[in-house]
Amino acid sequence: MPLLITHGWPSSFVEMLALIPLLADPGAYGGDPADAFDVIVPSVPGFGFSDRPGRGMRRSRVAGLWARLLERLGYTRYAAHGNDIGAVITGWLAVDAPERVIALHTLMPTFPPPMIGPDVRPLTESKQAFAELQGRWQQEEGSYNLIQETRPQTLGYGLHDSPVGLAAWIVEKWRAWTDPAGDLGHYFAKDLLLANLTLYWVTGTANAANRSYYERARDPRRITTRITVPTGVALTTEPIQCPPRERAERSYADIRRWVELPRGGHFVAAEAPELLAEELRTFFRPFRIGGV
Repeated sequence: MPLLITHGWPSSFVEMLALIPLLADPGAYGGDPADAFDVIVPSVPGFGFSDRPGRGMRRSRVAGLWARLLERLGYTRYAAHGNDIGAVITGWLAVDAPERVIALHTLMPTFPPPMIGPDVRPLTESKQAFAELQGRWQQEEGSYNLIQETRPQTLGYGLHDSPVGLAAWIVEKWRAWTDPAGDLGHYFAKDLLLANLTLYWVTGTANAANRSYYERARDPRRITTRITVPTGVALTTEPIQCPPRERAERSYADIRRWVELPRGGHFVAAEAPELLAEELRTFFRPFRIGGV
């Protein structure tokens, strides 16, 4: 089964390096060879070796590029997984090319926003509590989002001028979205963090990656219906990505699996690759040829 995995920000394909072999050759790691995937992990335009695209490279447009990429590789149907920006791109792919997506798996069921219509019931206590959590998070954590969607160029000069500035901007997110207490070394090897940073630095794409937020804020397209592709949801330990299921069901019409991972934050693919690999194998197994 082909499996398209899309990374987020401030990440890159480097986050997936430990995950890829577990999915491509599970038999070599104590798993069932029948669960093997052809794993495709492209770099989102603007990140690392995908260089610096011009204006208008919105996430909905990237989804169209992914469909063309997979077609060029010879895949007419495929599974898809994503988190953060990757979850957004995967969602757009499921909207624009549902006939090609066998099933999708997301770590961020807060995208797309819940559908609003005449049948929407008043907020329950759990949805109200999550809305309040979102408000607090935006106040305490959302400054990066606001500056990158309004003045990314101004920020970019500092990030391109100073390796220390770039490291501070990126690693702070790996810390805050993994363990707010700050024990980053408990979860990630320094070589992994440095590899991700170096990819941004040597390619000069820190600003190009940040512009994804600028373009998102100016995308005239909106998803106005629930995604109908069969969906699996795995909730990490990051509270802002853990909405009540009833809220997610207003975004996804066919949720087949809903699990809470026992560990792993925003960058779970690098933090707990074995855990995520097993989750992906389990969810996609019924969709293989001969499955139910």
